[in-house]
Amino acid sequence: MVFSYSPSYGFPQNAAVWRTLLGLFCIFTLVLTAVSTPPEDPVKCVSGNTNCTVTNSYGAFPDRSKCRAASVAYPTTEDELVAIVAAATKTGRKMRVTTRYSHSITKLVCTDGTNGLFISTKFLNHTVQSDAKAMTLTVESGVTLRQLIAEAAKVGLALPYAPYWWGLTVGGMMGTGAHGSSLWGKGSAVHDYVTEIRMVSPGSVSDGFAKVRVLSETTTPNEFNAAKVSLGVLGVVSQVTFKLQPMFKRSLTYTMRNDSDFGEQAVTFGKKHEFADFLWLPSQGKVVYRRDDRVAVNTSGNGLYDFLPFRSQLSVAIAIIRSSEETQERFRDANGKCIGATLISSTLFGTSYGLTNNGVIFTGYPVIGSQNRMMSSGSCLDSLQDGLITACAWDSRINGEFFHQTTFSVALTQVKSFINDIKSLIKIEPKSLCGLELHYGILMRYVTSSPAYLGKETEALDFDITYYRAKDPLAPRLYEDFIEEIEQIALFKYNALPHWGKNRNLAFDGVIKKYKNVPAFLKVKESYDPTGLFSTEWTDQILGIKGNATIVKNGCALEGLCICSEDAHCAPTKGYLCRPGKVYKEARVCTRVSGINEALSVS
Repeated sequence: MVFSYSPSYGFPQNAAVWRTLLGLFCIFTLVLTAVSTPPEDPVKCVSGNTNCTVTNSYGAFPDRSKCRAASVAYPTTEDELVAIVAAATKTGRKMRVTTRYSHSITKLVCTDGTNGLFISTKFLNHTVQSDAKAMTLTVESGVTLRQLIAEAAKVGLALPYAPYWWGLTVGGMMGTGAHGSSLWGKGSAVHDYVTEIRMVSPGSVSDGFAKVRVLSETTTPNEFNAAKVSLGVLGVVSQVTFKLQPMFKRSLTYTMRNDSDFGEQAVTFGKKHEFADFLWLPSQGKVVYRRDDRVAVNTSGNGLYDFLPFRSQLSVAIAIIRSSEETQERFRDANGKCIGATLISSTLFGTSYGLTNNGVIFTGYPVIGSQNRMMSSGSCLDSLQDGLITACAWDSRINGEFFHQTTFSVALTQVKSFINDIKSLIKIEPKSLCGLELHYGILMRYVTSSPAYLGKETEALDFDITYYRAKDPLAPRLYEDFIEEIEQIALFKYNALPHWGKNRNLAFDGVIKKYKNVPAFLKVKESYDPTGLFSTEWTDQILGIKGNATIVKNGCALEGLCICSEDAHCAPTKGYLCRPGKVYKEARVCTRVSGINEALSVS
């Protein structure tokens, strides 16, 4: 590979570009042999299992607050879980559930104050029963998606749809409504392939202060539909039974096309291909189409999907890439970002994103493989301690990826208009979204309506947008007004539903009004946990019970804690002021006002 030098970018920018290239070279030449240090437990305690803090796997919540509790418990059986919940209920102690890797960006694992209890499902990770004839699999809630896929495959079964990252747990997926991509069957949400849930909730004195409830669509439909996406406010999910399908194979082909007709294609493509999705590169005017369909299990092929960014990576290379992006931000180097984005997207596409035809090499499309080898990946979790020489790219112990993530579902009937609004922003400044493409572009997955009370309301396309986050919460970002406007267009112009486990605070302000079955959900919540032991200030805010999720203070709009209504909510001393949107005039975004910025620099 040969790279040309362009002196027009200047030294700092050129150096940043070359650091990016070096980092990418290191990563893509060593991903196949790196070992990876496993992620650490998200719960850390000062003494034994007492005086504890919890974080997510990225090392920071949206508001950068610390979440504390007096202690953590690690049940290994349902009986132990019942005893833990009973003891806490008897003393009126607040509880929240944490998972093995804690991948929710939002504060769903946090308790209020410092006297609460974290209940970790780390060791509730066993298969309870598999029934090949009935095509069901019952597992404990701490089982990871990777384990679930493997256990199903052992008896010739497959989960039809799932998220692409296999480090999620069953309980975590149930709590947040995690999904893959499909409009077919019951849709792509994992919880819609569940037939039974065992839930441990607070109980009365006569219950022994804890109650085990067995929920199903046939026996307890209202409670079942509340528990399928619970946000952790109903109690602790103990076990889940899935209805699976006979093992099948998939045939996958990626194609990159111009995005000129993307609005029309986005509406119809998911009806044509069962596992369709898109990776949109808006600044480049390109879209990567995933043409992915079910084929018979006896079709020839032993393909494997081991997504490159989910593989182990050299910590030093990750740090170089992060340093490069920080330099690009500091020097407002849009050209450098666009060069890096083009390199990353072309490299990923050229290496088929980690697809291989036989588990070793890629020889051409289509790649055909069994569902258990094609649906999800995350090999950076394959764990042998190597002292952080290698790690998952977002591991907070290294100077790695640090980002915001905005994820929402736009109704399919409005997708074309939304895409056209983004294109209108691109016309104003073509370089404005190169930063998204440094983080692989906008991932778009299909979802459909669910009977779950807090599930999706209609057929929709889910937009997953990842972008730079500064270590300094008061540091503005390059072209941040463009991303903020996209966020507000989706949430307010098109009434999009935010993902419960992702997003910044502003996405959840008033969100509960978008769900028609909220009264039914809250009725179940009141029945299961009348004193709110599993509720917190955060869950009360997002459920519309008390307060709201936004935090109004100086600089709050920079982190998505608020929508700016005055300049102080942005970064006025750095030239970023609160201004209307460029396409959606109702938006209020932090915009760099060049005249003010130059005047401040001179002074």
